[in-house]
Amino acid sequence: MELSDVKKHDLNVYDAVVFGGWACAGKISKADKFKKLMAKYPGKKYAVYSTGASPLESPHISEFLSANFPESDYPGVRLFYFPAGFNYEKMPAPSRFMMKVFNKMLASKKDKTEEEKIMAEMIASSYDISDEKYIQPLVEYINGAGRV
Repeated sequence: MELSDVKKHDLNVYDAVVFGGWACAGKISKADKFKKLMAKYPGKKYAVYSTGASPLESPHISEFLSANFPESDYPGVRLFYFPAGFNYEKMPAPSRFMMKVFNKMLASKKDKTEEEKIMAEMIASSYDISDEKYIQPLVEYINGAGRV
């Protein structure tokens, strides 16, 4: 269900709650609203996932997830990342414009780092790196096989 619809339901009837949001500028979309919801329903098995343009192997994924849900503040919340890709055609116009400007600035930068070169290439056009296999660890966790 949409996060905005949660208030219409009693989450006490559920053992586990899964929240997902897309990655944008180092934040998981709507994560702050979900954190408030978590405070209302303590003791649940929580899982949080984010989708984004970075490949699963990116060394920044773990830092990104931990920055959004620090273990010290959210003990027991299990974090997941699903590579998805980048789709200019589905972006709102302001986001699309912002990304195109950012890409142009990055592409024209002199003495780019290797990471900046890769990023400029990645965001030059739309691409899809999603795969259903990425959700398997989350499914196993919710079903009990990946219990911590």
